[in-house]
Amino acid sequence: MKLIYVASARIPSEKAHPYQILKMSEAFEKSNVDTTLALTFRFQTNKKLKQIKDIWSYYGIEKRFKIIKLPCLDLVYFDIYTTWASSIRFLIRQISFGISSALYSIFKRADVYYTRDRFFAYSFGSTKFLHGKKMYYEVHMFESSIAAYIKKGWIDGLIVITQKLKERYIREGISEKKILVAPDGVDLKMFGIPKIKEDVRNELEIPLNKKIICYSGHLYDWKGADVLAKGTKHLPDNCITYFIGGTKEDISKFKDFIKSNEISNAVVVGHVPPTMVPKYLAASDVLVLPNIKKGLSEYTSPLKLFEYMASKRPIVASDLQTIREILNEENAVLVESGNPKEVAEGTKKVLENEELAERITEKAYEDVQQYDWGKRAERILDFVKRGM
Repeated sequence: MKLIYVASARIPSEKAHPYQILKMSEAFEKSNVDTTLALTFRFQTNKKLKQIKDIWSYYGIEKRFKIIKLPCLDLVYFDIYTTWASSIRFLIRQISFGISSALYSIFKRADVYYTRDRFFAYSFGSTKFLHGKKMYYEVHMFESSIAAYIKKGWIDGLIVITQKLKERYIREGISEKKILVAPDGVDLKMFGIPKIKEDVRNELEIPLNKKIICYSGHLYDWKGADVLAKGTKHLPDNCITYFIGGTKEDISKFKDFIKSNEISNAVVVGHVPPTMVPKYLAASDVLVLPNIKKGLSEYTSPLKLFEYMASKRPIVASDLQTIREILNEENAVLVESGNPKEVAEGTKKVLENEELAERITEKAYEDVQQYDWGKRAERILDFVKRGM
């Protein structure tokens, strides 16, 4: 099978979705599928990321696939930085990419196209009468336009990341047969390698005599990092919370938030290479997933959730419906979403009860085995083949 994954992502990036796209492309290639990742040509605005020449090593990718760049109008350096200008730049970039990728798909032969980009989905679907090719769309939130495209026959199948998201599309009149639930995944080889806590702490210059709580992910408000930060104030003095990830702008805002709330036992590390994340998780005593019931969390299947489970460290997580699709009282400590004191109490519960910590850690690691990227790719490919 020849598969072309079309994505408008900027790579490398400090965001999570390019990482997910790369790992899925690798998983498709490992499944004996001739895989090409068709990216948009984007200017790199992050000075540190601009210096990265080898994205394979940066993202920890073993099996290489083909990458091509398609043209678009990227006006990121257009010298106006207002909200409306940013929105116009985004639309121009996405529409131009949708057109160029659709032209590419007309003339490029492939058995199936795969994407997360709705502009490509529109361009590809509206020209389907010219090429007659199949397209499968992976969606991480509800998009009414995508439901409309499926009804028109432009999209042949939908890959959703949670059962709740599947139910939402079914309510829109989409046939259950056209939807596959495939939660996000993890590279078990990257996160499942045993690491001695003291060794990685020395490498990362993390105190050996402290209890380390860790959050890995973005700093958007619905991610709940601020809730964890406030909860940190309710932890004993021997606890330090590390925050890994975020864009330059969000890191700056979050540091101001930490300072203004006088949170002394928090360390904002910021963005690190994906290959460094397993080390920070292995250096920790507790991993926290503090999502709040807001925005994208309604349908989310967080990458860090599976990375936490594979890291062999106890997890404290928000008690949300989508989180409960993966976690429960057997493999995590679940706490009230958006409540700093509850997050702190859940964390202390794990720190004070070694038997509990060991039990939920072992169960989480057992459960995460089914969420390897390779197994996710196999489920998706089986779904695609049924529709061919």
